[in-house]
Amino acid sequence: MPTQEEIYKTEGDKYEALIAREDYQGNIMRALHEITSLENRVVYDLGAGTGRLACLLAPHVSSVHAFDISEEMLRVCREKFVASGSTNWQVDVADHRQLPVEDTSADLVVSGWSLSYLAVWNPGSAREELEKWLGEMKRVLRPNSYIVLFESLGTGNESPIQLEHLKDFYPWLDEVGFQHNWIRTDYKFDSLDEAEFLSRFFFGDELGNKVKENKWVILPECTGVWWREMKG
Repeated sequence: MPTQEEIYKTEGDKYEALIAREDYQGNIMRALHEITSLENRVVYDLGAGTGRLACLLAPHVSSVHAFDISEEMLRVCREKFVASGSTNWQVDVADHRQLPVEDTSADLVVSGWSLSYLAVWNPGSAREELEKWLGEMKRVLRPNSYIVLFESLGTGNESPIQLEHLKDFYPWLDEVGFQHNWIRTDYKFDSLDEAEFLSRFFFGDELGNKVKENKWVILPECTGVWWREMKG
């Protein structure tokens, strides 16, 4: 079975099939609206993947610029933007820690299920990499702008849990001044077969088996929402 890192490099369409089923109740946009106004905002979406957040935000903001290190993910993101008819978007390959943009050029940074990989993929220098990212956010954001992060608190869980592989990441967010809450972002599939297939594809056999055993056409998921206002 491919790793998640391999999936991001090669399986854009199948990944999008999964992500298109997520948050069927629309809690992500409600959470964003509760944190900050979106009107007339220039938004950067980091680790945008196939455009989960960027495509949601485009109708509500001045412009959205989606970044990811995977050209395969961004291929799907571009196709979705073109199909939507939106014109206020841009897509570029870039690392979280070095964005090809000018200083103080954004009003809002969002990142969904992505920033934590800086810690997971760099276990020997996780804190250093996260601090580089935070320094870059201070560079690109205008005063009194917001960062909003979405990170996993358990797929297949009715209540939030802290994931073992993120045990050092969650406390760091608290240390550097993020507030947090959590929401449900349940997946709603068209059939049990689809639910099992797509869950097993991305999350692995343990969750795939759980979906099958529980007959979950609606797969529960808890997601943490962290936000910080970047003061001038």
